[in-house]
Amino acid sequence: MCGMNAIRSPMAELLAHRYLPRGTFIASAGVRPGERDPFVDVVLEEVGLDLGRRQPRTFDELEDDYFDLIVSLAPEAHHRALEMTRSSAVEAVYWPTPDPTVATGTRDQIVAAYRSVRDHIDMMLKKRFGRDL
Repeated sequence: MCGMNAIRSPMAELLAHRYLPRGTFIASAGVRPGERDPFVDVVLEEVGLDLGRRQPRTFDELEDDYFDLIVSLAPEAHHRALEMTRSSAVEAVYWPTPDPTVATGTRDQIVAAYRSVRDHIDMMLKKRFGRDL
């Protein structure tokens, strides 16, 4: 989960498929509606991933609302995850992840900020799931 399911959580969703067993249900969502960010496509393509036609969605728009684990990548998402899991056995963890939209400068500098976020999420997934490709 992240704020708008436009940058951090879609990256995490696609990257997670590399580390979790086939058939594992993985879905990303935001606390509020967002719009697709083209820089996400750029940095995912660099590592051979593609969002296809996928559009941002909120947690309320997910078809399934049962999870074993919710990973939050933004403070507001973590607060929402804690509220949602108060009375359930779902593990909610918070991986503080910078918001690359605050980056300024040239296009290359902005892409570098997005790349850094992608690599941070990838590192956290490797740590959590213990599989290095």
